[in-house]
Amino acid sequence: MAEFKANDGRVGGPFENSRLLLLTTTGARTGQSRTAILGYYPDGDRVLVVGSAGGSPKHPDWYHNLLANPKVSIDLGLFDYPATAVVLRGTERDEVFARLVEADAGWGEYQKGTTRTIPVVALVQQPGPPAHGRGSFADALKTIHSAFRRELTLIRHEIATSGTLGAQLRINCLTVCQGLHYHHTGESTGLFPALVEQHPELADVIAVLQKEHDQIAVLLAELEQLVDTNVLDQVDELIAQLNAHLDREEAALLPYL
Repeated sequence: MAEFKANDGRVGGPFENSRLLLLTTTGARTGQSRTAILGYYPDGDRVLVVGSAGGSPKHPDWYHNLLANPKVSIDLGLFDYPATAVVLRGTERDEVFARLVEADAGWGEYQKGTTRTIPVVALVQQPGPPAHGRGSFADALKTIHSAFRRELTLIRHEIATSGTLGAQLRINCLTVCQGLHYHHTGESTGLFPALVEQHPELADVIAVLQKEHDQIAVLLAELEQLVDTNVLDQVDELIAQLNAHLDREEAALLPYL
């Protein structure tokens, strides 16, 4: 947890290529804040955590806490936000758990080793201001870019390791595609016009950045169509183009922001 906090959510060792978050709940008995570090999975506009407790016969403490009070806090290292914990039930839980077992067979081994049903919990961001990082508007842009770079690196590692595009990996890909689409749409319709209005000398630079947005949008659309094939080459092309675009955008716009 200390390493997580010191490195914006990055850790080394066996969890180096894992998605981790800090989940802060309210103690069911004490009413005091309790923080646990957990692995998570992207799932559209929510993230999923699993109450495996290493296959223990008892649910983890954080699970009991959020049953008593589903209002929790999430820290992804780069972003933090308040969320509502929703315990998945019935068919939805079973379908999602099967998807997660496909991504990591260890979940299935934990379930086989205990008589309890291992819970799956969706953490849904509460309505309000967007998830925030730390610092100025320029820092926020760099933070968003860092999040995309990190997520694409994780997706590439997953594809290269698995060799196939499983259900969860497909959702991971589509989640980052959706996030990039929203981010670029916001820049194209809000940030770029505002900067050109205030700084006409940026018009040519903005035109180049917008052209790159359009090119990346084509790649994203193509990636979304490749749901049942080996997409490593497509992801590599997206990473190369996106990294070049993010570097150029930061070099050109951060001094103005």
